[in-house]
Amino acid sequence: MVAENLIKIRSRIELACRKSDRNFNEVTITAVTKTFSSELANEAVEAGIFDLGENYVQEFVHKKKELNDDRIRWHFIGHLQTNKVKFVCGQVDLIHSVDSLRLAKEISDFCLNTGFKQNILMEVNTSEEAAKFGIKPGDAQVVAEEIMRLPGLNLIGLMTIGRFSEDAEESRYEFRMLKEIKSDLEQKGIPLKHLSMGMSNDFDVAIEEGSTIIRLGTAIFGNRDYKK
Repeated sequence: MVAENLIKIRSRIELACRKSDRNFNEVTITAVTKTFSSELANEAVEAGIFDLGENYVQEFVHKKKELNDDRIRWHFIGHLQTNKVKFVCGQVDLIHSVDSLRLAKEISDFCLNTGFKQNILMEVNTSEEAAKFGIKPGDAQVVAEEIMRLPGLNLIGLMTIGRFSEDAEESRYEFRMLKEIKSDLEQKGIPLKHLSMGMSNDFDVAIEEGSTIIRLGTAIFGNRDYKK
């Protein structure tokens, strides 16, 4: 099932890239394994997906130990509490969800004590929905400049979550806004490589708007059973 789903996903990525005059190789699929078994996660790895994303610290620690595969590049994509930084920092290739200057400082302090430099993305709440974490779009430049001053961090891009809707087009505005914020920051001398945006319901639109990392769970693994 996983391999078959990935064939369909890659076809959709190719189509979105053609529509936006982009190269297929510019887009990284991160398989979001939240609530899914290590066996299913391993199916994705065997199908050539080496970027795995987790939302919860405890689940990440468990899966990383169970899979124990050097080919895997782990991404932490969920809200990260400051008291859980020690379980994630230095253990993942990329933290997507740095949603406050306070969290960035906590990661930086941990890095200084361990001699590790952590790749991070700054999360921006482009929809400005109260239920979502993230920096307000109007504060993005000031916070990014502060993060750039922190030792131990590599700020390499931005992340956002589009508003959930049956119509993916409703997320286009948020994705376009994040791309514009990235351009503004680059003009201010902050080079950023990645835009992490687009999930199972809207990744086609996200790619058309410049996403370099898409975060796919149900599109790869099927529906989640939260009762397990």
